[in-house]
Amino acid sequence: MDAAFRNAVAAARREGGLFFAGLLSEDRILQAFGDARWKWQGWIYTPAVTVWTFLSQCLSPDHSCRDAVARLIAWRLSRGMRACSAETGSYCLARGQVPEEACSRLARETGRQVDDAAPADWLWLGRRVLAVDGSTITMPDTEENQAEYPQSSSQAPGCGFPIARIVVILSLAVGAVLDAAIGKCQGKQTGENSLFRTLHGTLREGDVVLADRYFSGWYDMALLQQQGADLVIRKHQLRRTDFRIGLRLGPGDQLVCWRKPQRPAWMSHEQYAALPNALTLREVRIRVTQRGFRTRSLVVVTTLLDPDTYPASQIATLYRRRWQAELDLRSLKVVLQMGHLRCKTPERVRNEFYMHLVAYNLIRGLMATAAFGAEVSPWTISFKGTLQTINNFAPLLTSRITTIEWCEALLDAIASHEVGNRPDRVEPRVVKRRPKQYKPMNRPRREYKRRAA
Repeated sequence: MDAAFRNAVAAARREGGLFFAGLLSEDRILQAFGDARWKWQGWIYTPAVTVWTFLSQCLSPDHSCRDAVARLIAWRLSRGMRACSAETGSYCLARGQVPEEACSRLARETGRQVDDAAPADWLWLGRRVLAVDGSTITMPDTEENQAEYPQSSSQAPGCGFPIARIVVILSLAVGAVLDAAIGKCQGKQTGENSLFRTLHGTLREGDVVLADRYFSGWYDMALLQQQGADLVIRKHQLRRTDFRIGLRLGPGDQLVCWRKPQRPAWMSHEQYAALPNALTLREVRIRVTQRGFRTRSLVVVTTLLDPDTYPASQIATLYRRRWQAELDLRSLKVVLQMGHLRCKTPERVRNEFYMHLVAYNLIRGLMATAAFGAEVSPWTISFKGTLQTINNFAPLLTSRITTIEWCEALLDAIASHEVGNRPDRVEPRVVKRRPKQYKPMNRPRREYKRRAA
């Protein structure tokens, strides 16, 4: 892992300001483009340059096309080439031609590369654990976006933003996104569990799926077992729990049998017949004695039935780490500013979404390399601290510092930003800083402008 990173940094140093030109090679980009690369028209904005500039835009605090093009000009000058135009029109046209399949493929491949390189001691009891979680993102209020991703029905037309639902599959070992889906936020079969079913192809036999109770439906669990994966999921609050009726394995630990319900409308008769008539599951009660937690007791359902191989204490420890998925989503939406995207058409919105995932995975790769060298766990390193370090070290790529010195300084700096372990911290759920006292927008913007005129 460390040697591969040093080779990538050596290439990045030769590329100058576009740091991702070294971490994501041109060959990988062209391979993701497939046959679309032969139709590409552009002398300056080739597929690789367009993707590299797009990634630098996702990492920039400014997030504007003008800032991305200015960075491209500096990159060209550092390589002895002529400066291109500072106008953003050509870049926006090239970015609009990037195939959606190429962006999603790059996101999957970069995440899989980091996950496959994880050493065995980062796994949970020798098993690969995938954390699944969902969220929502917004985008500019255009007719095209509203048609594809309608805003909330509780908002008046022109007063809200189009909203999309996303689901990501995260590697618990390294935090990288292995796959993701994006869809509408309202209507039938638009929930997180429906989106997750479209990603079942990412699962490998022997994986452990870690999720909250939104994914605890009978069919969701049966389909996961059909894929050869085990699961650790919080039990839904509407299901009754009685530890006196199952096969007792220990205190608050039992085996139960859940029978197959009637066929849902979204499932075909063939799929329904292929599922078992009942599921044998293990229920584990977890009591939270630590201060600062709202939940004092919960029940986790799992297909890991052997109490000797998978003790209840290990199940409890694993489910507590499910919160890592929430923190990773926060890194994506807040630190990388993916909570509100900026493209004005649905196709470009999806490309922007996947490119944020590619940038996120490349950063996770740096974090994993730094953690491996420092002999710490990747999830103990700050994502924001890593991003700040990369942005400040980027100008050194064109300096006279040797590659070895630059690599060691960067990795040491990343590994030093550890997330504080504060298990007994208790903070009130209140906000001290008051927001600006502006009235909420309750009619379209054009009406306000007409009244002001």
